Amino acid sequence: MLTELPENTAQANPLGELLPPLTLNEAVVESARCLMCYDAPCTHACPTHIDIPKFIKKISTGNLRGSARTILESNLLGATCARVCPVQELCEGACVLGAEHKPIAIGRLQRHAMDFVYGKGIALFAPSISTGKKVAVIGAGPAGLSCAGELAKRGHDVTLYEKRDLAGGLSTYGIIGLREPIEVAMAEVKMIEKLGVKLETRKEAGTDLSLADLKAKYSAVFLGVGLGATPALRIPGEDKIIDGLEYIEQSKLDAGKLIVGNKVVVVGAGNTAIDCATIAKRLGAQSVTMVYRRGEKEMTAYAHEYDFIKREGVNFSFLAQPVRVVSENGNVKALQCVRMRLGPMDASGRPSPQPVAGSEFVLAADQVVKAIGQQKPSLASQLKLKTEKGFIQVGANFETSLPGVYAGGDCIRARGAASTVMAVQDGKLAARAIHERLVAGG
Repeated sequence: MLTELPENTAQANPLGELLPPLTLNEAVVESARCLMCYDAPCTHACPTHIDIPKFIKKISTGNLRGSARTILESNLLGATCARVCPVQELCEGACVLGAEHKPIAIGRLQRHAMDFVYGKGIALFAPSISTGKKVAVIGAGPAGLSCAGELAKRGHDVTLYEKRDLAGGLSTYGIIGLREPIEVAMAEVKMIEKLGVKLETRKEAGTDLSLADLKAKYSAVFLGVGLGATPALRIPGEDKIIDGLEYIEQSKLDAGKLIVGNKVVVVGAGNTAIDCATIAKRLGAQSVTMVYRRGEKEMTAYAHEYDFIKREGVNFSFLAQPVRVVSENGNVKALQCVRMRLGPMDASGRPSPQPVAGSEFVLAADQVVKAIGQQKPSLASQLKLKTEKGFIQVGANFETSLPGVYAGGDCIRARGAASTVMAVQDGKLAARAIHERLVAGG
């Protein structure tokens, strides 16, 4: 039976930030542990190449403003990345203290510095003297915000277009509040606007904005459009399945009205699926089961996320493929699945799942949520851009097959894992390439 959450859900805050902020004393003590390595491995492991020893040193000397400036010089979305980056696999994973001791809590120290400047309302950057050049940035997610901010810092007139009501992309809509509260994403958006970026929401490329008009009005265009909707499972009863991104979005923007089942099944085994399972478990579901058609080794979720969700008490059904949603009088009763076995490697480089004849089984459920990735960007075909595996194809300087049109973020991630920090780096590097072209008279 489905129940509506009580009005005091927000007060209980089961989806509040997982880790508390460091106190001033904790931050100073932790920063003092850093060895300040020369040619630091942590800096190399950071996709945006923040000078990590430098910002940590500034924390140890009480210079939080300088620490935050060091972070933002490399990563304008430092507050978001401090929270959502897989630091265990990146900077902290490369920390030389990690081999025999505990690695420096780089992510939490970065958050400490960023929270200080946002909490004090400190503006660390201002736009340069105007160049008179205009640039349009399409999509106000991490890549678009990064690109827009970097261009504004260089004096260009930037207009940032976003199809939704709020900017921030997945930071706003698609990352569980336990990892990043919406207030953090909104603070970063305001910081980008203070640099002089004009934000226009409810404006979608291909619908409200034509490429011809954009190219006529602007000297360059950057596409940071992310990916599309969750693909269909194409099984009977799919209309009863809830989209995982919508599930997360409602948990952040309207949690008091979010309906959570007693027996929830989440289809998928990536980080978004884990966020959905976390929401269900923390908001009252009696049982939560994640269903994945491959095995534990093939999960796309980060290892630390998998460890976390197991500790939350979530169950797993590996090598299982949904084939039908069982409902009665319009209410979900179960998810019928079939057992799978792993065959030869497929195009993804993972063993291909193949159904085992006669192995159907049923999982009791009153709510089914799917989080099985996102579709490739549809804008690529609309604009007749060259693609690679369905993603927008770009050159070394992030320029697409159309001169003067650049792209970055998840929409170009044909190789490698998509992540917020990679999108931020794409936006930063694309801004640099656009700037060089504009000042050269392009």
